[in-house]
Amino acid sequence: MSAGPAPAAGRLPAMRGRHQLSEMVAAHVREAIMIGALRAPGYLRTEHLAAELGISATPVREALMILHSEGAVRWEPRRGFRVLPLTERDVDDLFEVQAHIAGELAARAATALESAGIERLEQVQARLEAAARDRDADLVDRLNHEIHRTINRSSGSSRLTTLLALTVHYVPLGFFGRIEGWAEASAHDHSAVFAALRARDAEAARTAMAGHIRHIGRLLVDHLRAEGVLADAP
Repeated sequence: MSAGPAPAAGRLPAMRGRHQLSEMVAAHVREAIMIGALRAPGYLRTEHLAAELGISATPVREALMILHSEGAVRWEPRRGFRVLPLTERDVDDLFEVQAHIAGELAARAATALESAGIERLEQVQARLEAAARDRDADLVDRLNHEIHRTINRSSGSSRLTTLLALTVHYVPLGFFGRIEGWAEASAHDHSAVFAALRARDAEAARTAMAGHIRHIGRLLVDHLRAEGVLADAP
């Protein structure tokens, strides 16, 4: 049984290095699983996926082994890679980890981010809110990414930031505009974060950022449930 084609038809852009290409394929399939374009208990055919993406089978096979190690798919001898079920608990756990790390980074940024940096963030936020009113989801996504990246980097905690980036790999950001409420949450949830940053209140920044991430996670769960993507917990 085939799990069906992955989203975003077309070939992957040329990449230098097989490792980079494998990571790109893994991200492509990971996102397809997270939005339900590829669903359990379907199988992923290496040759079919390679043909769809316009690449050789080797980086696809390596990508699927990465996803096997993550628990997104399972290798079954003589049958191939089976997509494993995605449950509400899986999504909740993912965002709970993100909320904890992002909250800690925001707390550290509250005492490290200079006033000029906060002013620049507020200017970006004003543009984000305007983009949300215009329903420009792509621009909201880019500006939201800029805000979070600035806060995370300002924390002075590069390894913790890297850990957060690993969890964000599972968030289907390429479908930002399709998740109802995501753009609005990015436009409105940040106000409490900025207030805490201006007050240099680390604990308030931690609480506000963690609450924002959990909110985003619940909106994704609601979307996946409505789409019939989530499986029952074992």
